[in-house]
Amino acid sequence: MKKYSYGLKKLKIIEQIAIVFFIAVVIPMSISGLIINNINQKSVRHQLRESAILVASIVSDEVDFFFKTNETTLAQIADTLEYLPSKTLKEKFIKDIAKKYPNCEDIVIVRSPDELEKLTDDAHINEKPILSTQMKDGSFLVIIFNANNWDVQLFKSLENDNRQVYIIDNQKRLISSHNFTPEVYKETIDLLPDEKIEDAPVIFGDEKNTPIVYLHRTNPDLTIVVNTTENITKYAIIDNRVKIILSVLSAILSMMLLIGFYIYYLYINIRQLFKAVIALSKGNYQRQIRLLTTSFTPYEIVFLANEFNNMASEIHKSYIELKRKNIELKELNEFRSNLLDTVSHELRTPLTSIQGYTSRLMRQDIVIDEETKQKSLRIIKEQSEKLKRLIDDLLTIPDIEGMRLRTINTTVWLDKVLEQSELLLRKRDGHEIVVQMSDDFSPVIADKGRLEQVFVNLYENAIKYSYPDSPIIVTVEQHDNKAVIEVKNNCDIIPEKKLKTLFDKFVRLDDEMTRTTRGTGLGLFIVKGLVEAMDGTIELSSDEDFGFCATITLNIADVEE
Repeated sequence: MKKYSYGLKKLKIIEQIAIVFFIAVVIPMSISGLIINNINQKSVRHQLRESAILVASIVSDEVDFFFKTNETTLAQIADTLEYLPSKTLKEKFIKDIAKKYPNCEDIVIVRSPDELEKLTDDAHINEKPILSTQMKDGSFLVIIFNANNWDVQLFKSLENDNRQVYIIDNQKRLISSHNFTPEVYKETIDLLPDEKIEDAPVIFGDEKNTPIVYLHRTNPDLTIVVNTTENITKYAIIDNRVKIILSVLSAILSMMLLIGFYIYYLYINIRQLFKAVIALSKGNYQRQIRLLTTSFTPYEIVFLANEFNNMASEIHKSYIELKRKNIELKELNEFRSNLLDTVSHELRTPLTSIQGYTSRLMRQDIVIDEETKQKSLRIIKEQSEKLKRLIDDLLTIPDIEGMRLRTINTTVWLDKVLEQSELLLRKRDGHEIVVQMSDDFSPVIADKGRLEQVFVNLYENAIKYSYPDSPIIVTVEQHDNKAVIEVKNNCDIIPEKKLKTLFDKFVRLDDEMTRTTRGTGLGLFIVKGLVEAMDGTIELSSDEDFGFCATITLNIADVEE
């Protein structure tokens, strides 16, 4: 055996996998971890800013709702007081309202603006919200709200939020707060700018990881400050950073463990491949590869081993496939012969009739009476229609076999289809077609032209294989949302084995069981394809009552349609 030598050191599989793992996994995952950490930090910072702005807007909306709601109530109280005639009634009314008013601590009337200003300052010092309105006599009606209830109402949607929220007046006096701590509050207020942008959230402060937002309102004159504390930042950024690093390390360790198992099973199975190849090179063609197959065994190695072991059986499979192809070719050749026989036989008769009667009508040496002319033309027309139906049937076969048959399904009235199908028959041979159907039967979903073709084929088939002068019975019934149509004729009972083959191409009943063997043997094959293309079904049966029965099921159309 010829040996090859190379200048470079030949690495073992385990060494190659270790190098590939370091270059393709460890380095990219470390870089990806740093990139993900940076992106996560920027994303969290953005979320902290946006959430702080959202909190400020929410609190502003709560303040606005609180003041607007209570201003309306205050105006109603003031209007009521205007109509009370005495001071005693007014005082009694105010006391009663103060007891029933939610969140209200006291309702008072002050006589001058100075008293109102002093009362407002006292309320702000005690962090109590206050509302006032001037009455017609120049006095002021004032409502002082309970500070605790005020805080609960304003910050009820921030119950689980750890941010600190302050509401201060134009003198930077604290009116209300959420998660208040004195040290952080003082630092935050010191950073608050003197000149503020009105009615819009503004981010201020120097810390990029702890954004502070203020929203200055002009009516009422309040400033809402939202402070993102260091604890929130630690949880949102620093803890996430540690989680990302730990996740990357865990992923690398997990990959190393998985690759270790992979190398173990790979090494064992590759040795089996080597042994089988060496045995084959020495002429041992009976050697089989025995793999240690687990979830860690590579698919390619399993596939290679299976192909090696199945090499001998492939020859036999090829032989079986060749026999099957020969059978298919034989069936195809038989189909071609049947088609040629059918076409040559079925086309010759109508063409001969058309040619003979046409030649007769074209003769100039004889005088043909009108009745003979009409009879000849009628025969020519009947034979032409027979040719057309035969050609339509032949053209339908490839579409049925190739599953390409297309129908235009619309709302169709069965009585009209059955009537038209009866008119299209070539001949009845003394057979009467009896249709048993209610006058108000619902329409069905089908292709009108294709459905007529179905019933013409069924009628011709029934007439062809019926006892002489026996009627063809057509029953139409509705079961749930399906129309069930049965076409029945009297004949000898057809064996079950023969009945199952009648949907095949070029299949006809034996001479002993039929009154004629003329026909292509394609009728029921085409009928089945057309019915299934219209989302219907067809079944054949034979019993003592009726020798042959074809049962078609179609969908009932919606009444509105």
